Amino acid sequence: MRAKMQHNIFTTMRSLKFIDRCKGTQVYATGGGDGATAADDGGGGVGEKIFPQLQDHLRVHPIGSHRKNPSSDVAPAVFDTLLPYGLPVSDLLEPQIESCQKFVDFIEVIADLYRRIEKCPQFEKSGMYLEQCAIFRGLSDPKLFRRTLRSARQHAVDVHSKIVLAAWLRYERREDELIGTNSMDCSGRNIECPKATLVAGYNPESVYDPCNCSRTPRGKFEDDSSIEDDECSTADDDGDMSFCIGDDEIRCIRSNIASLSIPFRTMLYGGFRESRRERIHFTHNGISVEGMRAVEVYSRTKRLDSFDPRIILELLSFSNRFCCDNLKSACDAYLASLVKDMEDALLFIEHGLEENAYLLVAACLQVFLRELPNSMHSPSVMKLFCSSDARERLALVGHASFLLYNFLSQIAMEEDMKSNATVMLLERLTECATESWQKQLAFHQLGVVMFERKEYKDAQSWFEAAFESGHIYSLVGVARAKFKRGHKYSAYKLINSLISDYKPVGWMHQERSLYCVGREKMLDLEIATELDPTLSFPYKYRAVSFLEDNRIGAAISEINKIIGFKISPDCLELRAWILIAMGDYEGALRDVRALLTLEPNYMMFHGKMHGDHLVELLSPLVQQWNQGDCWLQLYNQWSSVDDIGSLAVVHYMLANDPGKSLLRFRQSLLLLRLNCQKAAMRSLRLARNHSTSEHERLVYEGWIWYDTGHRDEALAKAEESISNHRSFEAFFLKAYALADSSLDQESSAYVIQLLEDALRCPSDGLRKGQALNNLGSVYVDCEKLDLAADCYLNALDIKHTRAHQGLARVFHLKNQRKAAYDEMTKLIQKARNNASAYEKRSEYCDRDMAKSDLLMATQLDPLRTYPYRYRAAVLMDDHKEEEAITELTKALDFKPDLQLLHLRAAFHDSMGDYISSVRDCEAALCLDPNHADTLELYNKVREQVKEQK
Repeated sequence: MRAKMQHNIFTTMRSLKFIDRCKGTQVYATGGGDGATAADDGGGGVGEKIFPQLQDHLRVHPIGSHRKNPSSDVAPAVFDTLLPYGLPVSDLLEPQIESCQKFVDFIEVIADLYRRIEKCPQFEKSGMYLEQCAIFRGLSDPKLFRRTLRSARQHAVDVHSKIVLAAWLRYERREDELIGTNSMDCSGRNIECPKATLVAGYNPESVYDPCNCSRTPRGKFEDDSSIEDDECSTADDDGDMSFCIGDDEIRCIRSNIASLSIPFRTMLYGGFRESRRERIHFTHNGISVEGMRAVEVYSRTKRLDSFDPRIILELLSFSNRFCCDNLKSACDAYLASLVKDMEDALLFIEHGLEENAYLLVAACLQVFLRELPNSMHSPSVMKLFCSSDARERLALVGHASFLLYNFLSQIAMEEDMKSNATVMLLERLTECATESWQKQLAFHQLGVVMFERKEYKDAQSWFEAAFESGHIYSLVGVARAKFKRGHKYSAYKLINSLISDYKPVGWMHQERSLYCVGREKMLDLEIATELDPTLSFPYKYRAVSFLEDNRIGAAISEINKIIGFKISPDCLELRAWILIAMGDYEGALRDVRALLTLEPNYMMFHGKMHGDHLVELLSPLVQQWNQGDCWLQLYNQWSSVDDIGSLAVVHYMLANDPGKSLLRFRQSLLLLRLNCQKAAMRSLRLARNHSTSEHERLVYEGWIWYDTGHRDEALAKAEESISNHRSFEAFFLKAYALADSSLDQESSAYVIQLLEDALRCPSDGLRKGQALNNLGSVYVDCEKLDLAADCYLNALDIKHTRAHQGLARVFHLKNQRKAAYDEMTKLIQKARNNASAYEKRSEYCDRDMAKSDLLMATQLDPLRTYPYRYRAAVLMDDHKEEEAITELTKALDFKPDLQLLHLRAAFHDSMGDYISSVRDCEAALCLDPNHADTLELYNKVREQVKEQK
């Protein structure tokens, strides 16, 4: 049975496709990193037309052959200009305190959360998913957070939750940056529709259905029939009583007015003298003649359509005064339907708060929230949220919640971590926090903000409150605040105690290293990297230490380790800093351009110099390129699988042509491959804003939808673009989106047709290489290996280096194992030290060579999970169960991964440890509740647990 199980494990792992359907193979050079799935290669323009000429130019004038060595001809004074603040100093380095929640045992946390979600009543699920959002916020994959946010909106019951969650979903796409869009535009589905969110009720099945916006214009009731004949006041003959206001008399029907509320019924039919009078004086009751006539009309028709908003506001006040609940609801709903923009919202919000009009306030809040982050810069808006009195006013009308202030504070922290507004919003968040996880998050985030403001005493207090609420990681903040206040030994003892009391994790040793010196400090940093190789601070510290010892080569090598799989502006800055010290201005300029692509407003050298200024200083020291040089460099960088180099070239090209949408698109796809989704989405939005044609704009909007998890909307945009103009990018987008699922024979044939249509359209060679590569992948799935090989060879002819991997797969399927191995070796040689290439080559050699390749893959990119799974499976095959579990646990401690969890659950099951197997299944299902294999295993092991009891 064990042998059969091991066979199945290896078969399953080998069947995993490392070339996703219609997705580029994610391969990286030394300067790059391996990301999650992405839209892969992008761009377009004149590249295809000039590529043959560029190749001729390269043969005659290789780029760099005519350049001088900058460091040999530049005066020493240049170093003072480029490094006015000196070299980095190790003692000034410290890791940032994370603002999100972090846990000692993340797997147990998400397993417990999954159990609670499954058991909680349906009306409470939205709150549970909000807690899951807070936990997933700290993960590197934003898709998990967005998926959970959609689940929270799907299960929302009340209007308040719906408007906040819908606005948050919109904000995640940053549609505020899209030119020509309105904050109240509808996406076409109930989940984000501004009208659907104003309807209370639990309807999880319908949130993804098309909404009614196309049939009912905003601000109109569905029943728009004329009631002019009924709107006139009651005729003298029909009325049986009158209300007198000043010299005017409003004729009414007593029973109709009495039906408005209990007070009116008591007044008109009770023992009061008004019940016996035909004329009732009503002058001093706060309503005008026009208002009372409107009350009379409403008492007969139950309609408000024809009245001026001023009159309806008067009716709203009247309904509160006389407890006319139905009239109030009608006024509330009608006024809410009139709120269309910021001007309306600012006009109506005070009336809504004053009159306790729930829907009206909701409609106004919805506008403010959908206008974020721009509305955060409006004093009129912020005064509605920031103070305690403002929160209490919102609470009185049912619109102050942890959800609301969590959303607002997250945006405030992104906009300006140190601002007073951020502090005030977080203070309101703490006031709204009731559950343990809410207090942990609110207290910890307020501690982080206070720490950034250098208010260390207050920061320590908030961190201590977060720790007392159960957030262990907040002890890092307590220790750091103590250290800043001069209590270094106290900080050391605190973290030392933390390591003793809990299972050690990487961030604990990283923090303790700040309070140590010498060998003890370096040992803690080594342990931190061993436990969690994704922590960047240890690499940065070691690199600067090497630099201080004048070991510049070792410094570059050390910082390259982290940049090789996890690109970040601070690490690129440090490498650029070191390269400037070496006199390698070309390399430094490359890194600065790349980091400015990630963060355009980045401040270098501890926040003292803008990155753009450093580009200006470095540019005269390197050779300038013309358009032909730029395209040739881009092709060369792309061919050598150097994504950071490609980013730098695109940044240079955009400096000369900032409105080039195709370059922005290319930039976004490079960033996606580097797993920098936030920056990628910004570039994609800029591509959309600078598009010069309707069909091009639709394609970019389609990618925006696709990359934020909306596949159907992406397909709709692609189809609309194709109907407008048959272009490469429209066909490619449609094929890509369709292939993002298991394809049957008919679907595969359709995707093939779409890719062939794309290849018939004009595009540059790089982009066509990607289409050919993806077409080859689909042919392989259809077992058309010769056609696949032709595609890969054609892609290689136009320098699409990643096609080596696809061709190797074809050789493997043809039982040409040696040829497959050699093909992957070519990719490794062209892409230099490349993690994914080593990983894939391991499939085409014997076990010992495979172990060597996978060890290299892990060294280059510890985030890749296949090597851990392979090694664990080998250990299980050798009956080393505990070692196999340890191998998987080592990776899971710093990267919660569905496949790793599923495999460890299966191992626990085979060992008879059903409790552990259940826990791992629950954790995996928290990451993906629809994973079929895990669901099957979960049901099986739960039965085993029941039998044991």
